Amino acid sequence: MSKITAGIDVGSSALKTVLVRHPDDGGRPEILAKRIERLRHRDVVDIANEAWDRTLEDAGIRKDEVDYVATTGEGELIPFRTGHFYGMTAHARGGLHLVEGATAVIDIGALHTRAICIDARGRVLRYRMTSQCASGSGQFLENIGRYLGVALEEIGPLSCDADGPEKCSSICAVLAETDVINMVSRGIRVENILKGIHQSMAGRFVKLLAAAGASGKIAVTGGLSADVGLAASLSEEAVKAKIELDVVCPEDGVYAGALGAALWAAFRLEKLRTLGADVVPS
Repeated sequence: MSKITAGIDVGSSALKTVLVRHPDDGGRPEILAKRIERLRHRDVVDIANEAWDRTLEDAGIRKDEVDYVATTGEGELIPFRTGHFYGMTAHARGGLHLVEGATAVIDIGALHTRAICIDARGRVLRYRMTSQCASGSGQFLENIGRYLGVALEEIGPLSCDADGPEKCSSICAVLAETDVINMVSRGIRVENILKGIHQSMAGRFVKLLAAAGASGKIAVTGGLSADVGLAASLSEEAVKAKIELDVVCPEDGVYAGALGAALWAAFRLEKLRTLGADVVPS
């Protein structure tokens, strides 16, 4: 009998929910529904309940038909969860599902970035994380975009149209934002400012991947996984650093954490059933 599991990823700026059906013949799991909600200083539990109800409605599934609800990130706050998985574990598994053959995942979140080397089953082998400086985060890029009057989804395409990237500080978010203010006052094109910022961020991320020992196919997950400009800069910086990286930005990269939690939920559920144990909330 097929199983249905859910993954809920509570991040720093958004909550992602994914509902997955697992065929009983061991075939590829199917995403039944997915939803993302920005937190915007609202109560996490209220948002989770609302998102959960809407995701079930989108999939045409009743609550009692879901075999396991797994959370990740800050999801331990959610009262209706069955179990919880560590964020890197979830992103590793979700990234591998989205990018077949991936040997590493780079999770670019709102507040930090993680480079995660994985095995063929999506298990974490090694990892490195950025420091607390916000210049390597999605929130930093969103703040810059807001100052420039550019929406987050517009940043990538604009960056790809740059014709003379302007170098930006890669050390500190405060210094980088000061650089941007100076660039605007000097009349530097928005496209060149954004490309320079992408290059700065990508340089840090390539070093992070190298420190983790990553090579080969890299799955980009997290809030900036859809940023085509950042992906291009990652590939360019890898070439400069003489590191062989095949950077892939999957369509559902922002859902990788929630998806990975749902996939690990099926694995845990099967183990519990094999042991004859009851599935109860942890």
